[in-house]
Amino acid sequence: MTPAPRAVAALAVIALAALLVPLGVVALAALALVAAVAVDARAARRAPSVHREVPDVLSRGVPAPLTIAARAPAGGRLKVRQAAPPALAIAPREGENGLQAQVTAHRRGRHTLPPVATRATGPLGLARWDHRALEPAELRVFPDLHAARRLALAVARGRFRDQGVTARGPLGLGTEFELIRDYQPDDDIRQVNWRATARVGRPMSNQYRLEQDRDLLLLLDAGRLSAAPLGAATVLDACLDAATALAFVADELGDRTGAVAFDAEVRAAVSPRRAGARPVVRALFDVEPHPVDSDYELAFRRAEGAKRALVVVFADLLEETAARPLVRAVPVLARRHAVIVASPSDPALAALAGEGGDALAAARATIARDVLAARANAAAQVRAAGARVLEAPPDRLPAHLVAAYLRAKARAVL
Repeated sequence: MTPAPRAVAALAVIALAALLVPLGVVALAALALVAAVAVDARAARRAPSVHREVPDVLSRGVPAPLTIAARAPAGGRLKVRQAAPPALAIAPREGENGLQAQVTAHRRGRHTLPPVATRATGPLGLARWDHRALEPAELRVFPDLHAARRLALAVARGRFRDQGVTARGPLGLGTEFELIRDYQPDDDIRQVNWRATARVGRPMSNQYRLEQDRDLLLLLDAGRLSAAPLGAATVLDACLDAATALAFVADELGDRTGAVAFDAEVRAAVSPRRAGARPVVRALFDVEPHPVDSDYELAFRRAEGAKRALVVVFADLLEETAARPLVRAVPVLARRHAVIVASPSDPALAALAGEGGDALAAARATIARDVLAARANAAAQVRAAGARVLEAPPDRLPAHLVAAYLRAKARAVL
């Protein structure tokens, strides 16, 4: 219990009154104040009623509502405060008689939201009492599900366009004939049905359905290189965002999705299945980088025996020496599968490479260009081993991968 500012002010007034009124009167006033503070403290001591609502699943970087309803049973004012671990940001953190805030997670994984702290002030405003309400709550922070769902919805509605690829939901240039329809301006010339065009007197196109029930396998390197920072996130965060988007699009197109997260050993694995996006996200959302070299051959052997699939390997192509284990292992997969190696690039590094000015800026630009050249050499070696390499900034990597996936389906690569 602590006295409130009102009680301190009242005590100061009584002390000053001792200069003007008899001491007996001052003593009686002081006793009355003490009694009032004790009564107020007793009222403030009663535990308030607190109820907290917050989603137990968040998407990294996406704000979510946090609501705390609180009521002091004996009246008076109630100040509410919600603390947060470093991985979570809450704004605002304090409120009067409740709290309407937003919580934003900066890191994936499992995080604990501490109990709610309350400070009750009695009905007379003379005493305060601090309480701790509710138990800690576990929050699961997934990759950016909102961006993944937006991409999947764009594909489903035929609004996805990236690098010249257009998706019409599950329709496009596939191998399964579906119907003949009127020609549309963005149709591929290979779709034109010349015989039907001559018969009806207007351009007609064949419509094909992208084949379903194909396998998409996502392999995520969770070794030491995946811990490299990319802005506020890491390489592994960017890879998981892209993998999540790819899995949701595969669900939309009726394909089976599986995943393996690995470093020196396999950390998590999901066998390919229909509607596999949610199982993949649940299995991988709390995977963290380990300070060890990754064993690509171990992970690739796990995927080697599966039916032909599009295998997307998420890794950081830092330089030739670091990429050597990947280069040695790629032919294991390329014998049977179509392989894409996806690597998030660092926009800050590209910006540094283009800097000019003083000697320090020139030195930074030279180092950045050397790093980019080393990445290009590593990518060239991976291509020579039989894989396609796709590099893009973290915010563009999901869309580029979805475009590559749609292109592979349209060309019947799977």
